[in-house]
Amino acid sequence: MDTPVPGVVREYFDASARRDVESVVGLFAEDAVVVDESETRRGRAEIRAWQEGPASRYEYTTELRRVEPAGADAFLVSGRIEGNFPGGTADLTWRFTLAGDRIRQLEIAP
Repeated sequence: MDTPVPGVVREYFDASARRDVESVVGLFAEDAVVVDESETRRGRAEIRAWQEGPASRYEYTTELRRVEPAGADAFLVSGRIEGNFPGGTADLTWRFTLAGDRIRQLEIAP
């Protein structure tokens, strides 16, 4: 990978791999925003519902391929997920915007 992965970003992927909803939610700022599958979730309660619902619907592994800065406190992470969802593989980009040691915004897109 080109750029070191910020600690909170690494923790996000590690906690997601363990299916540790509490740890994932705890990485987000109180007023954080997540955009995934064209749906926007605002605040930790909606992020928790996303983690317990759509984000845990399938089992998959994540291979991180590239991390690059995308402005002040923002990082683009490219990777591939493989699992038991339709199609079996997907190349995704996660755009993290950080606020100190918390995630302020996360956008996940193909």
